[in-house]
Amino acid sequence: MTVPRKALICPDTTPYYHCVSRCVRRAFLCGRDERTGQSFEHRRQWIEDRLLTLAEVFALDVCGYAVMSNHYHVVLHIDRQRAAGWDLRELTERWHQLCKGSALSQRFVRGEALDSAELARLAEVAETWRSRLADVSWFMRMLNESIAREANREDQCTGRFWEGRFKSQALLDERALAACLAYVDLNPIRAQMAETPEESAHTSVKRRIAAAKQGEQPQSLFPFSGNPREPMSAGIPLRLEDYLALVDWTGRALREDKRGTISDRLPPILERLQIDPRSWLYLSRNFESRFRSLVGSAQSLRTACEQLGKRWAQGVRECERFFSPLPTS
Repeated sequence: MTVPRKALICPDTTPYYHCVSRCVRRAFLCGRDERTGQSFEHRRQWIEDRLLTLAEVFALDVCGYAVMSNHYHVVLHIDRQRAAGWDLRELTERWHQLCKGSALSQRFVRGEALDSAELARLAEVAETWRSRLADVSWFMRMLNESIAREANREDQCTGRFWEGRFKSQALLDERALAACLAYVDLNPIRAQMAETPEESAHTSVKRRIAAAKQGEQPQSLFPFSGNPREPMSAGIPLRLEDYLALVDWTGRALREDKRGTISDRLPPILERLQIDPRSWLYLSRNFESRFRSLVGSAQSLRTACEQLGKRWAQGVRECERFFSPLPTS
């Protein structure tokens, strides 16, 4: 049975979500169609540009992304506090970057005088826009619709370009977030599209590495905030250098000629996250297929189920196996 999106995405449970959209009808985002020989490589840039542009409009942050041949991954962070701080003008102007709005809103942004009744009516409608601008489903809708229109125009056809629904996974804790980010960033290496993270075109890790070489973090991506005391802070709760070292180590271990081997020099972040190295490598290959809509430690899942009014969650045994803290000696 299809689960309503509101039962899968709840900012009160976690602000972090992994989303995946896939193409249909032999559609491609990038690469070459073996049947026709046509290249669609340029479409990877379409989606990367649109993804980062929408993040500037929505109250959502892009934590990670990877654009593949017939699908893409994105990890999003919901910032409801940012959306709550927008006044009527900023809210209306942001919505107009996505849609035409109404005749009333168009008059408002042009600076025409509105009476009290008109302002009240506009303010009421704008609250709906505020909710949408902090909504993962609306973000994905605006992203996918624009890419579908452009691709259909280029292909000179009509019809569905994407699968009906995007897949979403709620990342309930730090372990799940770290594992998902690494899984997303390492997609091109697993697919043998790149040999190293810094060569992985159209990925967040490539963008982060390029900025790190200048001693910076990219403004277009949600920053790493270190190891704060709060479990889910304003910023990815990991140190950037630890994460990049972890991705580099994992990418080397995932190479076909290195399968099953583990270096003696393990990234210290694995110890802090209390994840067994072999379990980590398994997660780096199978995160999307192994887990359902809720991902985290068994305790995180139980808490989320209580908040969402669910009696149980699929995959709780797998989450307990891979994300529960290692026993202390």
